[in-house]
Amino acid sequence: MASSIKLSFILFFACSLFLQGTLGEIICEDLPVDVCSFSISSSGKRCVLENEETKEGKVDYQCKTSEVVVERMSEYIETDECVSTCGVDRNNVGISSDALLESQFTAMLCSSDCYQNCPNIVDLYFNLAAGEGVFLPDLCERQRTNPHRAMFELSSSGAAPGPLASEVSHLAAVPAPSPAFF
Repeated sequence: MASSIKLSFILFFACSLFLQGTLGEIICEDLPVDVCSFSISSSGKRCVLENEETKEGKVDYQCKTSEVVVERMSEYIETDECVSTCGVDRNNVGISSDALLESQFTAMLCSSDCYQNCPNIVDLYFNLAAGEGVFLPDLCERQRTNPHRAMFELSSSGAAPGPLASEVSHLAAVPAPSPAFF
């Protein structure tokens, strides 16, 4: 079982390297919608999934470049393994801190499998938490010791829920700590 997971991961990694090498550069608008969310363009900006109305009046998904700059990464397509391990959903439109209010999501994000191995997702939620006045390492520590209390403290911190895709560009300067801190 473990060897098949390793083989799958190696094949996915090799394919993603091939895909990135073939494309030359990652442009959010050129990515398929099923890998858009949690990807980072060659310019270092996050890709986000947005709704777009077609000429026929139908709503369709579109991958767009956000204004959120990632300090230490570029040309990156998040692995399906990290998406699953961290409990995020590629089909969500925009970027929001709302998920931090859900104890089940926070438990997955703060798990060592996610926190130690998925720096792209952790960096994103570190910055979203900072925008709400919350230090993610402290939230994760509270999540480990008293999950109900952590959610109460977060919800009473004045956190304003809602989509932040176009509002978090000023947060890009807040670097997430190295996973070694946890």
